[in-house]
Amino acid sequence: MTRIDASDAAADTLVGGPRRGRVRRPGVPLPLLLPALVGLAFLLLPLVALLVRAPWHTLPDQLTSAEVWQALRLSLLSATAATAVSLVLGVPLAWLLARTDFPGRGFLRALVTLPLVLPPVVGGVALLLALGRNGVVGRWLDSWFGITLPFTTAGVVVAEAFVAMPFLVISVEGTLRAADPRYEEAATTLGASRFTAFRRVTLPLIAPGVAAGAVLAWARALGEFGATITFAGNFPGRTQTMPLAVYLALQNDPAAAIALSLVLLAVSIGVLAGLRDRWMTAP
Repeated sequence: MTRIDASDAAADTLVGGPRRGRVRRPGVPLPLLLPALVGLAFLLLPLVALLVRAPWHTLPDQLTSAEVWQALRLSLLSATAATAVSLVLGVPLAWLLARTDFPGRGFLRALVTLPLVLPPVVGGVALLLALGRNGVVGRWLDSWFGITLPFTTAGVVVAEAFVAMPFLVISVEGTLRAADPRYEEAATTLGASRFTAFRRVTLPLIAPGVAAGAVLAWARALGEFGATITFAGNFPGRTQTMPLAVYLALQNDPAAAIALSLVLLAVSIGVLAGLRDRWMTAP
């Protein structure tokens, strides 16, 4: 019995731990622990300062003002509309990148993800050059259909969709690559068209990835600043979203800016809470 127990112990050591599921985690080396704590403090300290310096006694008055609700309403509506545009255009684009093979697909994927690293102000300038009244496409929209996008609420939606859609495309493409394509192929062999197979089989399979990408796109659209102010301007009631209202209030009324920032912070925490089961659980 002693020899068997010794063999079992040796086997447990070779596989990395006891067989009953107990895994002894190694201690954290001090050269790694100290930078980790500094990095944690660096990320959390600004948020703590925002909570500490918040004007809690005047917060109800700040948040019930007409300007705040006007900016919040516009932000929620434009972010939701931008997310809808991202879903309609981004899901088919993600399917194209994940399920088809054509020359230049890698280059196309790089172009799709470019708004992730492109400075938002540069994105706003690019939108002006493309969709402005004298833009490459905007001049035709104005002369043929009378549609003018810059400095309008529709321009806010366009700017937010431009910066938010890549988040949805990346999420959905990753989910499509992880999904088994044989279900879709089986549906086509049974007589379903490719679109019917996608709608009835593939789309339900990738629904969690689509939902996560939509939430990320919505949160990114809600917090967009640079492209919005460059392409749509900062007109209260028409193009002034919450980030723009924070920027304007910071120059005139810092207490109002902090109150608006708390609203956006609460929304961000809500987004993370909604995604915790997908991305915030550790093995």
